[in-house]
Amino acid sequence: MLKKNTYIWPEKIQLLAKELHNEISLNNYNWHEFRGNKQRRSAELIISAISQLINDGDDAEIEDLLNQAILWIKEEIKDTGCKSH
Repeated sequence: MLKKNTYIWPEKIQLLAKELHNEISLNNYNWHEFRGNKQRRSAELIISAISQLINDGDDAEIEDLLNQAILWIKEEIKDTGCKSH
């Protein structure tokens, strides 16, 4: 069975989305610096949703990611910090 978006998104778009996702996503090196930054956290969730959309992700998961991003933007959720610190 072919993916439904095989002909909608050129391979270049998929690669660009993956590259942007890799650049925006928090990792072991920048977690403490950006974990509470609402713009960074919401952007990470939004690019995750876009990546899911481009790669035939689950609609409910895409919606959940976008809803989480909105909560970060509205500051209705915040990082609780590291339990080990």
